[in-house]
Amino acid sequence: MSTRLPALTVVGSINLDIIATTDRLPTAGETIGGGVLQQQPGGKGANQAVAAARLGGSFRMIGAVGNDAQGRQMLEALSSAGVDTSDLAVLDGAATGTALIVVDRDGENQIVVCPGANSAFSLEGVEFAPDEAVLCQLEVGLDVVLEAARKSSGFFVLNAAPAMDLPAELLERCDLVIVNETEYELIPALADAKLVAVTYGKDGSAMFEHGRKVAEAPAVSVAVANTIGAGDAFCAALVLALRSGLPYSPALAVANAVGADAVGDPSSQPALARLDAYVARVGATTT
Repeated sequence: MSTRLPALTVVGSINLDIIATTDRLPTAGETIGGGVLQQQPGGKGANQAVAAARLGGSFRMIGAVGNDAQGRQMLEALSSAGVDTSDLAVLDGAATGTALIVVDRDGENQIVVCPGANSAFSLEGVEFAPDEAVLCQLEVGLDVVLEAARKSSGFFVLNAAPAMDLPAELLERCDLVIVNETEYELIPALADAKLVAVTYGKDGSAMFEHGRKVAEAPAVSVAVANTIGAGDAFCAALVLALRSGLPYSPALAVANAVGADAVGDPSSQPALARLDAYVARVGATTT
């Protein structure tokens, strides 16, 4: 595997996560007391960009925050993690995106996202280098994701979350789609996609080419503290592992190990080792 990680740009959401931790998740109409409240940086896009930066290398984040205290807090968190924020938009008249999250003692969660500035930015003036991998999610407008797909000529990845119907043009452009098992079932068109990585929680992950399983890797057993940022850390790690030359199965194993570290951390943007440490941990080698 190359010691120099490839350039990666994340186009996506930036949120303030407001998290209530309780013994169990409430049912419809139920009020549960005794919660513990905390606030921290989040958003699928920002989580993936921070994970990529902590894994090591050169990373850029494209997205938007409001011109408010929360937006300044999110920008500081990204910059402190080593993410290039020079192409982030600060929008007057728009609130910074916010996610309201309830987490139970087992790390399971319920999330409501209020997009704010995430739904109000464009890629006007943004360019992508030919050798630059681009990673998007669906917490920003679908039109922005499509524009990123059209502008990018390099390795283009979509984390298709939250699940929704995807235009044929977007799916055809994707070099890789990453979803969890529920999202895979909710998006039937993925069965025909050229390359799809699917996560199965404690059952590991697998890679599919046009609906045919071509690789898999087991999960890493770990005590669960918080599942919010685990999928995002997995996405960043998988893209970097594949672009660094690892075959499918070792790349999945590396991403599983990174996701396991994320699950064991209570933060949406967990502390991570460098990517080569995970490569060594799973004994991965290039072909």
